[in-house]
Amino acid sequence: MTVSAVLGPVALSADERMADGLMAALRGDARTRVLLVHGDRTPVVRDDAGAVLAPVAPPDVIGPASWAFLGRDADGSGVLLAALTDPPQEAPAGEWASFRESGAALAPGEADLLATAVALGRWHVDAAHCPACGERAGLTTAGWVRRCDACRREHFPRTDPAVIVGITSADGERILLGANAAWGGRMYSCFAGFVEAGESAEQTVHREIAEEAGVRVRDIRYIASQAWPYPRSLMLGFHATAVDESEVRPDGEEIVDARWFTREEIARGLRGEGEFGFPGGVSVAHRLIRAWHDARPGSGS
Repeated sequence: MTVSAVLGPVALSADERMADGLMAALRGDARTRVLLVHGDRTPVVRDDAGAVLAPVAPPDVIGPASWAFLGRDADGSGVLLAALTDPPQEAPAGEWASFRESGAALAPGEADLLATAVALGRWHVDAAHCPACGERAGLTTAGWVRRCDACRREHFPRTDPAVIVGITSADGERILLGANAAWGGRMYSCFAGFVEAGESAEQTVHREIAEEAGVRVRDIRYIASQAWPYPRSLMLGFHATAVDESEVRPDGEEIVDARWFTREEIARGLRGEGEFGFPGGVSVAHRLIRAWHDARPGSGS
């Protein structure tokens, strides 16, 4: 198995998905590049400058796989997803790495492409049957739609909206972060939760923060969003201000601790020198913390 050329920026080219024979043509084209995905892992090559994805040619995809059209590279070559259903063999180059492990080291365009591939690939593998009648639902539209063989209903890749919030003190000099039980209590991050049926994003912010940290908030400010393929979420990032800083009460189940951090403490943590860990650079949680940290001059980063 040989590695194909390095991927550049990839345009989704969604208008091509309906073209007859697209997938067959691209799988037979020697210029096509294929991004292998198993779960949330893909082959990457690392060096001192970061990491790059390691796509392969279509004939080099070994074992059963589910295919989809991801778009076209800058030179017009097709880029495909091959979601592997069996445990992968040795990486064609470099190593198998998860989105969490490699995303921050990839160029932004490659990180976005990998997020799409992981989310779409998981849907391919996990949602092979119609949720309405339970029969097999085959793939159409170049891997972006499933059509049930029995009831003919169409199903699309699911995206679940969630909020994630960095809570600041009234004077703006501290940020409240929580330690999730799943992280063993050492890593602190922003508070997050899924939008429930009938809620707006702002309502979810109020509910989730009250549930997880016991805090009322005001001045909710949208910062940025991120596609997060764990499993198929759209994270809506906010800052908000605590009404009363003394109200902090972690729920003790999902959030085992919540504490206020100064800019100096955040600066040390972002440099890897602090007592506690913070989210990796690929996550919107990192961006929310960094945006707050960098909001004032002289923050020591």
